[in-house]
Amino acid sequence: TLLRALRHLGIGTNAVVHVAQLEDGTIDVAALEAELARDPNHLTIVSLAAGDLNRGAFDSFDACCEIAHKYGAWVHVDGAFGLWASASPRFEHLTKGIERADSWATDAHKWLNVPYDSGLVFVADKEAHRGAMSIPAAYAVDVEGVRDQFEWGPEWSRRARGFPVYAALRSLGRRGMAELVENSCDLAKSLVEQLGELPEVEVLSAPVINQGLVRFLDAGGDHDTFTERIINAINATGEGWFGPTTWRGMRVMRISVCNYRTTQADIDRVVAAFRAALREHSSG
Repeated sequence: TLLRALRHLGIGTNAVVHVAQLEDGTIDVAALEAELARDPNHLTIVSLAAGDLNRGAFDSFDACCEIAHKYGAWVHVDGAFGLWASASPRFEHLTKGIERADSWATDAHKWLNVPYDSGLVFVADKEAHRGAMSIPAAYAVDVEGVRDQFEWGPEWSRRARGFPVYAALRSLGRRGMAELVENSCDLAKSLVEQLGELPEVEVLSAPVINQGLVRFLDAGGDHDTFTERIINAINATGEGWFGPTTWRGMRVMRISVCNYRTTQADIDRVVAAFRAALREHSSG
């Protein structure tokens, strides 16, 4: 989505510079400063992750914001699902320093479980936000004393997306939101740990929050094809749905738990389905 946004803005993907990462999937702060120092007067957007798509990694927001702002860069945090970790006393440390960023983005239709599409964007600089979105038009009616939605988003007409978000937050409250996040994380950890006990499973990334990566090992050595086969077999059972991805040149399975209705019984049942699929499809 970030690359698409850059294309929509006319910046293009040729302007993108990928900064080196550390072993845990977070941005290398020293490498970030080295890149910014190459052209300190260039207008730059630094995009950080609150919950990397594959591993759930959180960048070092304090350090990255300190360096980026030293070079005049705008810091954006992509927290599609990971930003909700800040609602949990157990996981809020992962978002330490995020308040120093210039903008955040997250999705309410993921962890909050409201209907698609319910994206949320927060911009620290009110005037920069309004200046980017406001469109003067002779036929538009000026509204004094109230916030005019026309001046804060790309759409002038839209359905009331904010209502289900408000209703969900009002219903859950702080404690309910924290429990939703923590329960999802605990269940993701349980699923990865149980799968990791199976001899045909290699855990590539244990959950930081609610994400994990595993692959399935075939006795014949074609682990990529075997991983795809097991994913398809499990999805066909209806016990769960898992997506494949390529990570470090390997075909792997992404694990993500965020549905409020998921229980430990669901996790145990899907693990049993994995055991059955591995017995059926193994070439050993």
